[in-house]
Amino acid sequence: MFITLEGLDGSGKTTQARLLATRLEADGVEVVTTREPGGTPLGEQVRDLVLHGDYVAPWAEAALYAAARAQHVDQLIRPALERGATVICDRYVDSSVAYQGIARGLGLERVLELNLAVVEGLLPEHTFLLEIDVARAAGRMGAELDRIEREDDGFRTRVAAAYRKLAGMFPERYVVVDGTAAPEAIAEEIHGALGR
Repeated sequence: MFITLEGLDGSGKTTQARLLATRLEADGVEVVTTREPGGTPLGEQVRDLVLHGDYVAPWAEAALYAAARAQHVDQLIRPALERGATVICDRYVDSSVAYQGIARGLGLERVLELNLAVVEGLLPEHTFLLEIDVARAAGRMGAELDRIEREDDGFRTRVAAAYRKLAGMFPERYVVVDGTAAPEAIAEEIHGALGR
């Protein structure tokens, strides 16, 4: 099974990925947890470049994320799925569509097409969107903000709206979760939704 978690920075994706992995491992499932950008040595280098470097043009940003994702799928995600593991990924294709395609104005279809090409059509069976308002998400972020986290509330509002749009476009795989609930309650809801 391939599961992704999406949402604004500060929405709790990383916490929920960890809680879900622990729960599934207790059920005897082999779990691979990973993140984007990242997951491979190349992906981590791209993460550092894109999140901690200087200005990156919007299409360069989208292309770098796509390159890291291509490597991630080839080196980690697809091999894990092929051996029967469950993969839990903190961000995936939908992040690029929301952030670069919609919020940066590059075009939903154009960014989706680029990413579907590089992952050879691999999409998750389940995508959990942790919804949280922009102010609360910003309040959860630490003092050391990366380049994307330093964007203004207008940008974050566009990203939140983009995720709602994607949830409406892909209802067969999206589950929208209240990201303001207690972490344990969210974890229970996510685990329960997998049994559908």
